[in-house]
Amino acid sequence: MEIKVRFAPSPTGYLHVGGLRTALFNYLYAKKVGGKIVLRIEDTDQTRKVKNAVENLISTFESLNIQYDEGPTQEGNCGPYYQSERLSIYNEHIKILLENKTAYPCFCSAERLEKFRIKQAEAKQTIKYDRHCLKLDPSEAKNKMKTDSYVIRMKVPDKEEVVFYDVVRERVAIHCEEIDDQVLIKSDGFPTYHFANVVDDHRMGITHVIRGEEWLPSTPKHVLLYQFFDWNLPKFIHLPLLLNPDKSKLSKRQGDVAVEDYLKKGYLPETLLNFVALLGWHPKDDREIFSLPELEKEFSLKRIHKSGAVFDIEKLNWMNGQHLKILPVETIMKYAKPFFLSTRLDISDTQKFEAVVENARKRVNTIPEMIDHSTPFYAELEFTDDDLKLLKNETSQKVLKFIIDELSNQTNWTEAEIKSLVNETGESTEVKGKDLYSPLRLSLFGSPNGPDIPLLIDILGVPESTNRLKQHL
Repeated sequence: MEIKVRFAPSPTGYLHVGGLRTALFNYLYAKKVGGKIVLRIEDTDQTRKVKNAVENLISTFESLNIQYDEGPTQEGNCGPYYQSERLSIYNEHIKILLENKTAYPCFCSAERLEKFRIKQAEAKQTIKYDRHCLKLDPSEAKNKMKTDSYVIRMKVPDKEEVVFYDVVRERVAIHCEEIDDQVLIKSDGFPTYHFANVVDDHRMGITHVIRGEEWLPSTPKHVLLYQFFDWNLPKFIHLPLLLNPDKSKLSKRQGDVAVEDYLKKGYLPETLLNFVALLGWHPKDDREIFSLPELEKEFSLKRIHKSGAVFDIEKLNWMNGQHLKILPVETIMKYAKPFFLSTRLDISDTQKFEAVVENARKRVNTIPEMIDHSTPFYAELEFTDDDLKLLKNETSQKVLKFIIDELSNQTNWTEAEIKSLVNETGESTEVKGKDLYSPLRLSLFGSPNGPDIPLLIDILGVPESTNRLKQHL
């Protein structure tokens, strides 16, 4: 049997980190077992549809190197991949339920339903439909369907228990008394999520439904629909909630939750995938840093957690720093280039840019921090009165003059030769420690703290280094 999973977002905004976690777990499982992943757009709620949301979603996946096997831009044999284009399929299947009397039309107004909900709430009863329209004579209901506005509801069995197995939570049992007669087809003719997702999952051959824990209470309704059609159940895997550090549910009210927000802030795609993969899942050991291919090999449904996963921004920052250090410098340059250009820094000298990135990535956790650390290599330096006072004292002047004279003696210096020159400067001037290094680093980098002086001169180049040193004689 071919393993097939799906990621089925609604086009109601940008990709949420929770959505990314769901998409990633589906993707990793498909890759692990040699299966396929389908991207399906659940756009049946036309009122909440956001312009360009699908395009943004696909673009974000491309940025993260998550590739699906079938979807809007990757045709397969089970399309169309927009639910709004599958209405004839849903109409075909709702007729079956109406004929089998496992669904029925409901003509109740929104006002009546609201009044009844309030009454139930006041009585502290379970909020569910009272089946007012189920009592209608079948011929009367048929005639009303020709003239009146209506929805179609599922008819939940009266005295049964719905039992299903979840890979994470094992056996789950819900009595039908707790299940509402869910609306399947809305008055506008569009299906609800509950109906469309079951029909589509079956028609598309989905074998494993991997989704968020928030859908667990709805799963008994879906199980009943599978039973009504006499279809085999897929395996259900419900992922734990994503939480803020205070254990509240992760939401936009607490800060950024869109994947695009984190990419714009300079977090690496590799970091986001690594970080999100560990939200509610753990590898066989205590390892924390993974590439995407490594995650594909390591992933297992058996190691998904039951409890909620905390979104720890400090952990994300640390992990980003680790990826900055271990990824090829060419990769970091590619990610960093747009950020550097946005600050109008001249990075046209590729060799210098590579050296700057190589130096900075060892010292920071994010690309914006990298720019802050790298700007002194490109921008005109600014000095405080205290800085200038230090540079003009007798000891500093002696150090600056000596090293300038020596640098002028030859054009090409290796980093090792510059290191020897700095040592020679100290010996010849009899200046040591802070008194030696501070004026050199300050004149070259604008700060008494920073990279080693040989590295500074190597990155800047001897001509630029000499010019910066001469400014303070």
